[in-house]
Amino acid sequence: MINKISHIGIAVKNLDEAVKFYEKLGLKVESYETVESQKVRVAFIPVGDTRIELLESTDPEGPIAKFIEKKGEGIQHIALAVDDLPASLAEAEKNEILLIDKVPRAGAHGADIAFLHPKSTGGVLLELCKEKH
Repeated sequence: MINKISHIGIAVKNLDEAVKFYEKLGLKVESYETVESQKVRVAFIPVGDTRIELLESTDPEGPIAKFIEKKGEGIQHIALAVDDLPASLAEAEKNEILLIDKVPRAGAHGADIAFLHPKSTGGVLLELCKEKH
């Protein structure tokens, strides 16, 4: 059911400054997006078959701002691409994996997403996503 690592989400305080760093490595931003429901501004940087997703909070009370306040900048989540998100969530729940999202919701880049709780994943926030092509 899991096809690949879709992207690695990295929480940053300043998106423009973070982008400059990745550009120094020779990488280019594919797109920018604001996801109002998640209170984030996002930059997608392709690296081979996957992407780096830089996440800057648009709200001091948003989840990324709270993450940075608690843990500092850095990797916030790993996203795994799946063919059938509802079926993947049902399978995870059947296997006693705690779900943050029991039903898919809209995410960045046109994907449907759902998160698995870090209490069930060894402390790693995992996102399952059905990518739009």
